[in-house]
Amino acid sequence: MRAEEMITRFSVQGKVVSLEPYGSGHINETYRVVMEDGKKYILQRINTAIFTKPAELMENICGVTEYLRKKIIARGGEPERETLNIVPTKEGKSYLEAEDETCWRVYRFIEGATCYDEVKTPQDFYHSALAFGKFQAELADYPAHTLHETIPDFHNTAKRFRDFERAVQEDKMGLAAGVQEEISFARERAGETDVLGEMLRRGELPLRVTHNDTKLNNIMIDDATGEGICVIDLDTVMPGLAVHDFGDSIRFGANTAAEDEPDVSKVSLDLELYEIYVKGFTEGCAGRLTEKELEMLPMGAKMMTYECGIRFLADYLEGDVYFKVHRPGHNLDRCRTQFALIADMERKWQEMNEIVKKYC
Repeated sequence: MRAEEMITRFSVQGKVVSLEPYGSGHINETYRVVMEDGKKYILQRINTAIFTKPAELMENICGVTEYLRKKIIARGGEPERETLNIVPTKEGKSYLEAEDETCWRVYRFIEGATCYDEVKTPQDFYHSALAFGKFQAELADYPAHTLHETIPDFHNTAKRFRDFERAVQEDKMGLAAGVQEEISFARERAGETDVLGEMLRRGELPLRVTHNDTKLNNIMIDDATGEGICVIDLDTVMPGLAVHDFGDSIRFGANTAAEDEPDVSKVSLDLELYEIYVKGFTEGCAGRLTEKELEMLPMGAKMMTYECGIRFLADYLEGDVYFKVHRPGHNLDRCRTQFALIADMERKWQEMNEIVKKYC
């Protein structure tokens, strides 16, 4: 159904003045809507092919945003800008399931703030770290076990490795022979795939509310101050490990090359950016992480990079069925970039750990 019709079924006033695609996300259809009273909204069609249980998805988001709103008000903050605000349907529901089975939701638009797709300055990276750390701190007492898994086993690295091995064994496209070096690289590190999972099961790492997509473009940066004011894109908010949230940011933001750079000689871990993120993240967490969590931050970075690498390689072997590709071998380039980053992390492992100790 048309987006113009959908917005009128939510609790907004008057007529639509403009409605246009918004942002750079690839999962949901997103529009910015301006109404005749001047108020602006974000309208999204939820991708139910990926998020197959929209009721559970929205239950997570409602629970977390309502909790954050109370925290923000209690400290004298701006709840209209510092967390997402859901606009209900005219029937008072958090989302709309239309007659054609499409699902829609609406948020209030956050004025005076911008999302950036890449790290332009070290200060941007610091403020994103501070914001994600603050997100951890403010949700530290939220009962994480009550959240639904919107994508089951999303960061179960051991399971991801088993899926990768199945892709190698099946070799549907006959490509495995040409990537034996990459397959060996993955297998040599298989013993580490369940290290964090085992620590969770033993109670050495606590279950947390985690974002699970901690890229810079999921932070609203205040146009006036340059500070990160709001964590957005809460679709993958689930019970998980704080070290995974830290690690995904490092994988994406502290790499000296693009995620799909064909020339792996350009790939390395930028220790300056790594240190900036450690500083911001730990400051934002404000002492809410345990000593063991802090100790395992470097492993979180390594395992998130490894997990993405084997997922890219498995998808390449299966014929590029999951990740969108724009050229032959695109997923293989992505895999090689992740593996090159892991190799550089291993060379710099002592420095990575010393940096964490410096700030913790």
